[in-house]
Amino acid sequence: SESVDLASEVRELFEFYDALAEDRGVELKLTGEGVVAGERLMIRRAVSNLLSNAINHTPRGGAIVVQVEPAGKGEIKLSVDNPGDGIAPEHLSRVFDRFYRVDSSRQRSTEGAGLGLAITKSIMAAHRGSVHVQSTGGRTRFEIQFPPPAAA
Repeated sequence: SESVDLASEVRELFEFYDALAEDRGVELKLTGEGVVAGERLMIRRAVSNLLSNAINHTPRGGAIVVQVEPAGKGEIKLSVDNPGDGIAPEHLSRVFDRFYRVDSSRQRSTEGAGLGLAITKSIMAAHRGSVHVQSTGGRTRFEIQFPPPAAA
């Protein structure tokens, strides 16, 4: 396990996704910071899946906001919030299932097999963390939460 600076990982991912975001007319914003313990490449993969998902579902002119913040008891949470059509309540509990597809309009996902969110969920489980989604009022927010660095 290593110390992972979430804000710095997100900034590097923003550079990686910059061309795609620009192409889609989507802005990427980051606020906050936090350090967690874990496998850096796995954590980067988990965040990357959430970002690519958000870019795919944000309408032109929209902004994706990534926020890193303390979540009490030494936990750190990272959220990826984007505007768009949102996810219907009956699908929310299933978006992390392998191969689950909300509808055919989401087929344009770059991930092909619908594994991105399932992978994010399993990475968070491996880090003794959690992943949640909420989708209301035209915004969708995915949140991953890490245990206190000492506990990892």
